[in-house]
Amino acid sequence: MLEGVQLIPLKRIANPLGDVFHGLKASENSFAGFGEAYFSSVYEGARKGWKKHTRMTLSLIVISGEVRFVIYDDRQDSASSGEFFEVTLSQKNYARLVVSPGLWLAFQGIGIESNILLNIANIEHDPSEAVNAPIEEISYEW
Repeated sequence: MLEGVQLIPLKRIANPLGDVFHGLKASENSFAGFGEAYFSSVYEGARKGWKKHTRMTLSLIVISGEVRFVIYDDRQDSASSGEFFEVTLSQKNYARLVVSPGLWLAFQGIGIESNILLNIANIEHDPSEAVNAPIEEISYEW
């Protein structure tokens, strides 16, 4: 695991009329505050990224399909500098991925159906607090 990344298993409560999927509670240690929540979709095989936030903490949950997340740490003062972390989230691997500011993030749609993720961000969207790079700029074997 990279410094500044957490993978938190989430509860799925079975119900014959439709399951309940927990997301985030304010009482959890990983709760960094609330700025906004938004959904993002990614088509099968498509890759989005790279993006590095300077202030935003991401709390990512896949609500439909399968999404592979790749995080790269290029922070020179980090114990995990130069390392990658990869995880695929889905209803089968239902968890919340918490990504601290300063880490590069990219993700890829793996599922053949609708791949939708939820980000519960600690601050509102501010285009000036993020850096984008083309997917080819950081070398990773997808």
